[in-house]
Amino acid sequence: MREEQHIKDEVMPDADGPVVAGTSLWKDAWKRLLKNKLAVFGLVVIAIMVVVVTIGPWIQQWLTGLTPDYIPEDGDQIRSFPPSWEHPMGTDDAGRDLLARVMQGGQISLMVGIISTIVSLIVGVSYGAIAGYLGGRVDNIMMRIVDIIYAIPYILIVIVLLSVFGGENIPGWINSLSEFFGGGAGLNQIFLLFFALGLVSWLTMARVVRGQILSLKNEEFVMAAKATGVSTPRIIFKHLVPNALGPVIVYATLTVPSVMLTEAFLSFLGIGVQAPYASWGSLAADGIKNIAIFPWQLIFPGVTMALTLFSLNFLGDGLRDALDPQTRKF
Repeated sequence: MREEQHIKDEVMPDADGPVVAGTSLWKDAWKRLLKNKLAVFGLVVIAIMVVVVTIGPWIQQWLTGLTPDYIPEDGDQIRSFPPSWEHPMGTDDAGRDLLARVMQGGQISLMVGIISTIVSLIVGVSYGAIAGYLGGRVDNIMMRIVDIIYAIPYILIVIVLLSVFGGENIPGWINSLSEFFGGGAGLNQIFLLFFALGLVSWLTMARVVRGQILSLKNEEFVMAAKATGVSTPRIIFKHLVPNALGPVIVYATLTVPSVMLTEAFLSFLGIGVQAPYASWGSLAADGIKNIAIFPWQLIFPGVTMALTLFSLNFLGDGLRDALDPQTRKF
């Protein structure tokens, strides 16, 4: 009897004893992330980059009157100048301030990466969650479709989409969207890039989410939801998807630099962001033509983009380690 009481006291401590507060997965993940120096470095760099490219052009225009598209009226100034106090990153072939162009390019590059990733999240999470939950023949058919699309080169699909729907064939809803933001043909191309890159970046996301849903759909909370008559869409998107957010966030963070790199490659091919707009990729493409005589035209946009891509990858790796339940200490 005493032994039973002793065991009971160990398992159920006295109410007056110390209470150890538990931590949630997200709080624990945040603490783990802050211990990862590279991830913190990446987070800080990304935060600084977002602030600079967002408000930097406004501050520069207010201080100097320079805009990304400003071309000097003096014909002697319409050429590339090296970095100076007036132009910290120098100027391009048209005499435009390269710092202003790099900040504008950062806006476009980050927008392409983030919005395309959001598109891939919406498509990939929905597709993978439905396939994983329904299972059976539906799952087989849906995942075979993913395998078929996987077999086609990623860049080729994007090039075909941009070629078919670009120029005069731009979809009406994209045209209306760009007109709403006061743009023209160049903005049409940017919006088309958002959706073209997003619509080919969802495949891996769908597989990741499907795997998570397969491991969760037989859990007790799902059985309880079914027993109480909860509808299938509500079970999928209200109960299952929120419990699979960890891997989704990690993969989304790693998708952004991948999409940005793809956009830069497309700009090198001349089918990415079009004038009068610029991205880091298009600026680097312009700079590589003059690398022998005007190296700063390539160095500054190239280094800025490389720093951002490395930072995003550091943050993604840090999030993966922080959200991995196998490394969590109980």
